[in-house]
Amino acid sequence: MIIIVLGIAVLGGTIVIFMGGYNVAATSPHSGLMKWILHTTMQHSVSAQASSVHAPAQFTEEQVREGSLEFGEMCAACHGAPGKERGEIGKGLNPSPPNLAEVGSSWSSAELFWILKNGIKMTGMPAFGPTHSDARLWSIVAFVMQLPKLTPDDYKKMGHSVSEHEHQHEDGHDHQHQ
Repeated sequence: MIIIVLGIAVLGGTIVIFMGGYNVAATSPHSGLMKWILHTTMQHSVSAQASSVHAPAQFTEEQVREGSLEFGEMCAACHGAPGKERGEIGKGLNPSPPNLAEVGSSWSSAELFWILKNGIKMTGMPAFGPTHSDARLWSIVAFVMQLPKLTPDDYKKMGHSVSEHEHQHEDGHDHQHQ
């Protein structure tokens, strides 16, 4: 009986796949069940994969400073930052990239490093391991670990723009909302 039910489920799933029955558009949100399955799978996978990563006992101010610059260049457009909304790319991703100032502390530094190095499939989170040294990745982790404590003013003092409207092109016009 179980084999028959399993066979019907596989056949039904195959039909849905080959007929294009599942809408993969980023503008179409996942169902609650699919969100739970994907998120739970990701959390447990990252935890398991990162278990062999040996994180530094503590980070230096220099690492936090360097990580701040890397974060501003590579991460803020999708994840936002204190006082800074996600950019256009980040607003169009599904699932929506998490606000790391809010959820960054829910991950260990080893887990954050693993995510940065390997990326997360089907989320838009790229793997930076092929393009960045481990030292650069640890500096980003050092900064992300500080994010929950930063105010928009703190972030701005680190040399970052905090307003989306401050972004102007060479001709002096704000083209963001056109």
